[in-house]
Amino acid sequence: MVLVQNHGFASIGALSESLGSQRFGTSYRYRGASGRLDGDLLPVDLAANAESLGADVLRCTTLGGLRDALARATASDRTTVVHVECSAQTGAPDSDAWWDVPVAEVSTLPSTQAARTTYEAARAAQRPHLAPPPPA
Repeated sequence: MVLVQNHGFASIGALSESLGSQRFGTSYRYRGASGRLDGDLLPVDLAANAESLGADVLRCTTLGGLRDALARATASDRTTVVHVECSAQTGAPDSDAWWDVPVAEVSTLPSTQAARTTYEAARAAQRPHLAPPPPA
């Protein structure tokens, strides 16, 4: 098993941000003075969680280390997790693909209103590749 530790769903967080939702639900934080989850970052150690469940964990920080860890994991007869530490701010490469992820129609946030306008334009240009089945 390969565990990519990107500290809060980096790609989904970026998608959420692009949809005007300010990375909603993709940042692990303590509750701040406001009572909201806006305090310091919560340190979540997923490798330690895997170890606590009995898995062997191989931590790697370099490409060579990743190759070695994958070879060791493949050769192992035990559940093995290859832990890859990543930056939460490093995004995935861009592509021409478009995810049809609806944006809230009603919001007071200017970022969400702008994202909805962009969504509607992209949705109008979408070309479906599958048609619904004919009525029975």
